[in-house]
Amino acid sequence: MSVVAEIVNKEEYIALLTNTLPHVIHTEEENERCIAALEALDSREDLSVEEERIAELLTFLIEDFEEKNYALPPAPPNEVVRHLMDANDLRQVDMVDVFGSPSVVSEVLSGKRDLSKAHIERLSRRFNVSPELFFPPRVKST
Repeated sequence: MSVVAEIVNKEEYIALLTNTLPHVIHTEEENERCIAALEALDSREDLSVEEERIAELLTFLIEDFEEKNYALPPAPPNEVVRHLMDANDLRQVDMVDVFGSPSVVSEVLSGKRDLSKAHIERLSRRFNVSPELFFPPRVKST
């Protein structure tokens, strides 16, 4: 657990708040403004505690906006595998070492066969991605 320093100079913090005007981001323009303010802080060394807290707040606001507006919908595991193959210029024959045989590659890519734990482990290593990427999307309960 990291230790977060308390604001020491309230006047500096108020000035930073006044200059950056951080608030819940609703538009792309607001997001770009917050990104520019954060980048200006990140480009400097030896930030004050107050500047670090403003940077933390801007990061939270930007991440919240981007998660809500840019998040990709979850994809079925076979589509994730196909996308990674396309992005790496791989064909089905190139994936036999992951799946064991051409028929299993075909069945997985067509959605007729689920990924096994071993498949997920090998895919994760092969593409250097989190195994979580290959888990089926969760169905949200209403």
